[in-house]
Amino acid sequence: MEFIAYPDREMMMLALADRLTGDLASALRRQERVSFSVPGGTTPGPIFDVLAEQDLDWGRVAVVLNDERWVPEDSPRSNTALVKKRLLISKAKGATFIPLYVEAPVPEDKIGALCEGLEASLPISVLLLGMGEDMHTASLFPGADNLAAALADDAPPLMAMRAAAAGEPRVTLTAPVLRGALATHIVITGAAKRAAIERAAGLSPLKAPIACVLGQAVVHWAE
Repeated sequence: MEFIAYPDREMMMLALADRLTGDLASALRRQERVSFSVPGGTTPGPIFDVLAEQDLDWGRVAVVLNDERWVPEDSPRSNTALVKKRLLISKAKGATFIPLYVEAPVPEDKIGALCEGLEASLPISVLLLGMGEDMHTASLFPGADNLAAALADDAPPLMAMRAAAAGEPRVTLTAPVLRGALATHIVITGAAKRAAIERAAGLSPLKAPIACVLGQAVVHWAE
């Protein structure tokens, strides 16, 4: 794990956006099409604002969330809505978006079709993850119903996940997809998350799911 501490959050967001732009540009020089996986939530919003203005060949980039709540796009809980509002605009408007939600009562009804839609964009070229204070990443929550299966080497690319801390059912990228990314970055803020990620380095992924990617990740932190 490479750990980079920044003097403040604004500097971190700008530096990380620049690093991600460089990683995407490098991937585009090597491959005809590339994939970029991003977290939901509010933390990456400022990073998305900068990325959306970068002069990349966005028409060759597929964007997929790390995970999605099983809610429609018009829900205030939708990660899809956030990414479309903050990232897939301006110069990045031409990127392809790979959905992790389609209308159905439960994610199990559509997980096969969602996997098929993702598989052509694997491995992920550039992966940006967040992490909770409980050491979850994507929707790999400690104690989640399908966590062990999602951590297995033979896990499918996507799985449905339910956990007490998750609220709604989720669809998440699984550990083999996360570990298979060609460039991995984790963005966290605050003293509690720094302590959590340092603790996770000594735990198993079952107890600290973020541990499944720490060996290959660059961690970006600011207070």
